[in-house]
Amino acid sequence: MKNIALFGTSADPPTAAHQAIMRWLANRYDWVAVWASNNPFKSHQTSLEHRHEMLGLLIGEIETPRQNIRVYEELSSSRSLETVGKAKEIWVNGEQFILVIGADLVTQMPRWYRIGELLQEVELLVVPRLGYEIKERDLEELRQLGATVAIADLNAPPVSSTAYRENGDRDALTPPVAEYIYQAQLYACQKGTPSR
Repeated sequence: MKNIALFGTSADPPTAAHQAIMRWLANRYDWVAVWASNNPFKSHQTSLEHRHEMLGLLIGEIETPRQNIRVYEELSSSRSLETVGKAKEIWVNGEQFILVIGADLVTQMPRWYRIGELLQEVELLVVPRLGYEIKERDLEELRQLGATVAIADLNAPPVSSTAYRENGDRDALTPPVAEYIYQAQLYACQKGTPSR
């Protein structure tokens, strides 16, 4: 049985932290499926098409021995249960799906669409994020809804899409993504050339 890490993200834009997470996942799971999606609890500044392109640029920089990571645009949905249904159509041999979420989503998850059904289909992997404490009571609430939860032993760079959008934090971006944003003129905060 293969372990498939499902890593959906708003990726608005994808950052060096997203890249670090993908690299970490690729070294621990048989396959890593990545996509951009619209989170119904957030607003988004650029199209899914641009966000998928930028995720592809991040993946292009990741060197893994198994080449086991790819963007799957067809998995994009604002409902994770629908994404898992699509994943089961792609991988039909009874694979184990691990849904990867950021620590910022732990308290939000109990309000997700048909959460009990979703948690029967996947294991959860929570990735720590700076500024978001992972509280045992919140994890316990997910367990009571049926979740199997693990915490990733990963310290991703302390950068975020929000910091880039709000403050123009260029350290959040990898050079190929910065260049793409500059060429496509995607975010109001970007100024001048993409060089660091």
